[in-house]
Amino acid sequence: MKAPHYYCPKCHEEVQLVLKKEHPYFKHWPKKNNMKGERVEHALSKQLLQCALANANLDAQIEVPLAGGKLRADVLASPKLAFEVQCAPLSRAEFTQRHRLYCQIGITDIWVVGKRHFLREKIKKSQLIFFRRNKLWHDYYLEIDPYQQFLSLKYNILLEPITEKLCYQTSVFDLNANGLKQLWHFRPLLRNYLIDPISQKSYLQLQIMRKSRKGMRIAELLYKLNLKLTDLPEWVFTNYRRVNTIDNALLYLTSNEDDW
Repeated sequence: MKAPHYYCPKCHEEVQLVLKKEHPYFKHWPKKNNMKGERVEHALSKQLLQCALANANLDAQIEVPLAGGKLRADVLASPKLAFEVQCAPLSRAEFTQRHRLYCQIGITDIWVVGKRHFLREKIKKSQLIFFRRNKLWHDYYLEIDPYQQFLSLKYNILLEPITEKLCYQTSVFDLNANGLKQLWHFRPLLRNYLIDPISQKSYLQLQIMRKSRKGMRIAELLYKLNLKLTDLPEWVFTNYRRVNTIDNALLYLTSNEDDW
């Protein structure tokens, strides 16, 4: 009897069933030649970005050595502006080192990510280093697709009050000089996201019941403070939060823990 095949409902690629005693789950099979594909994606992204910048009247160059050879800019757009295109995995330590070098030599580094790092419904820890913030877009994230030849700006990014689910707006720009100009002058209307507090409470109850790391921590704090879930204020379940911050339940309970 042949083993059954399972497919991801989003990308339609085949996935593997992992049978764990408590919580079985599906995961994608590792892709063959993935690093080779990322090298091609990286090279093509740099070429197209450099071409778009050059057509926008900037003296953009690829693979420019900087900081006495300690740093190499993927695309140096001007003496004060560089683009880093990240398609492969990158550790926080390596990112921090490169970013600090840019700061030391007075160059603003803009990070644009490839397919591996695209934002989906839930945030990954490996994506946190690529977020930026400004007054117009709030927390935002830049993605590049050299095959479809576009830049995707995901902005007004927020996390749900309790879960790790993302909410964001998206605008797409052609990967050419006109698209870059539109991106540079983009002035969006920021939406206010709605939330169902009941779903947030249900999620938290489920985490406690399943004794997940989050659930165990919340349960411990509730017990320590002699509280129940129903004692938590409504804002805990209704206020969205910024990327790279703890969930509202932990925020409320740990702030009260200091006064305990």
